[in-house]
Amino acid sequence: MTTLMLLAGLVLLLLGGEVLVRGAAALAERFGVPSFVIGVVVVGFGTSAPELVTSVEAALIGAPGIAVGNIVGSNIANILLILGLTAALMPIAVDRAVLRRDGSVALAVAVACLGLAMLDIVDRLTGALLVAGLVAYVYVTVRHPTCPDCPAPQDAGAGAAPTRLPVAVLLSLAGLVMVVFGADLLVSAAVILARSTGISESVIGLTVVAVGTSLPELATSLVAAMRRQADIALGNILGSNIYNVLGILGVTAIVEPIDIPDDIAGTDIWVMVAATLLLMVFAATGRRICRLEGFGFLALYGGYIGWLTVG
Repeated sequence: MTTLMLLAGLVLLLLGGEVLVRGAAALAERFGVPSFVIGVVVVGFGTSAPELVTSVEAALIGAPGIAVGNIVGSNIANILLILGLTAALMPIAVDRAVLRRDGSVALAVAVACLGLAMLDIVDRLTGALLVAGLVAYVYVTVRHPTCPDCPAPQDAGAGAAPTRLPVAVLLSLAGLVMVVFGADLLVSAAVILARSTGISESVIGLTVVAVGTSLPELATSLVAAMRRQADIALGNILGSNIYNVLGILGVTAIVEPIDIPDDIAGTDIWVMVAATLLLMVFAATGRRICRLEGFGFLALYGGYIGWLTVG
């Protein structure tokens, strides 16, 4: 029964996120929002909806290990698993402007998250400051895009026939409802699984929940690689990691202040910072992430998951 709840929650999150993205993008187009803004803001927030609702739900029911583990684990999986798999399939060309701005912000955000972990709690004021940082990042990204003439990553529906307003509204509402119910099922199942198996909530959040809520990024990156546009994956992952810390941790803390579990603060956030730093080094050398480096990422992720489950 718990497994069915877990699977149903993941399916609802994925389908709901997709429907929400399409509905929100259609609404933005109907109101004349530029295509690049749709890609950066509307679709960016939409694909982060599964992580956001899952972390808020977990915080509200008193499961900080799942709430924080989902954010930290998603960021680790985004780099080591998703970028690793993408680079293993197709080497990723690195745009210097993307690496300089978005890569630097992603690293700074990871270090800031480590600093917050040292304080033991992320309160509402801290959450508000994180969200303000996200607003500033989005503003700069929209006003000064690194590639203004390029199509935006994950640009859902751009260039397609305009969707009627009632349909766009219905899609947005339906997607939101699916995401909320999916998150509720996923978090409830994760808590039951943790308590019945003796596995800590932090490990469940860092693995099952984190990978599950990162599936939209995985799908996007793999499709980009198969279309020989693997460079899109780098911007997608960097943006997602920035959204996760500034937006999801920030909003979650505003709704319900979080005590960051000691095991995550002592180890896993350090792994997130190290993975981000390693990504910056790989991307800066040779201006590409080659297949060998991709396989290296995958090996590191396998070792990390093995350490979590065995330890």
